[in-house]
Amino acid sequence: MKIAFIGLGNMGGGMAANLVKAGHEVRAFDLSADALDTARENGCTPCTSVAEAVDGVEAVVSMLPNGQIVLSAYTADVIGNAPKDAILIDCSTIDVATAREVSSQAAKAGYAMVDAPVSGGIAAAAGGTLTFMVGGTDDAFGRAETVLNAMGKAVIHAGDAGNGQAAKICNNMLLAIHMTGTCETFAMAEKLGLDPQTFYNIASVSSGQNWSMTSYCPVPGVGPQSPADNDYKGGFATALMLKDLRLAMEAAETANAPVPMGARAASLYEDFAGAGNGQLDFSAILKTF
Repeated sequence: MKIAFIGLGNMGGGMAANLVKAGHEVRAFDLSADALDTARENGCTPCTSVAEAVDGVEAVVSMLPNGQIVLSAYTADVIGNAPKDAILIDCSTIDVATAREVSSQAAKAGYAMVDAPVSGGIAAAAGGTLTFMVGGTDDAFGRAETVLNAMGKAVIHAGDAGNGQAAKICNNMLLAIHMTGTCETFAMAEKLGLDPQTFYNIASVSSGQNWSMTSYCPVPGVGPQSPADNDYKGGFATALMLKDLRLAMEAAETANAPVPMGARAASLYEDFAGAGNGQLDFSAILKTF
């Protein structure tokens, strides 16, 4: 399949490479010359514009920084230049309203489109083990699934347009809540005289067990290897968690959904990032306690 890939950053570069590994012909575009050079090394064909990349393709995949850029890229460069029978797949994490607006604009122009944000970090993007949460019609999902399977371990249809984004921000709000809870609990346990490893041995097999503890423990030297064992380098940056929490707070306000725990987690990450910790892994929030 001939696929255009727009946005070759930390996530997109690995995703595009996996499409090549799966046997697809990938036409790639990014504003960064270095990213295009890496894409070439990974077997992609670099293009000088979005319009050039989408010419004659069967699918368009994008991984872009924010909703405004997504809206601009699709309305100005993808729609009208890509063939009408191409499936449009936006994997960016953006606000629900913009995702639905872009999908609506695509539909009006005769295109099928899905929003397909991901769960999993840079390593999962490179390893082809992402989880995709997909919003769109049944037909659009079916057409996108083949492309997404080449980049992930799970592809789940969340419902109509925008529901992929809704699932993503709800999931990451929950992640922030149980990570901050895990951190404050480990800090309290240590202050009460419990050895962190001993507390882990107890809590990891008790009712307090959760993913942030047993798969991504924020305490260095405790549990499976995690960014905490590398001075909180790599993994999922605090700045990216904060981006998702801001989107969650915006969505909660729009939906009139009370989210007191999500709001508290967002406040903690606002303060932590504001103190210059945006590039540290989000589990470094342990330092707050």
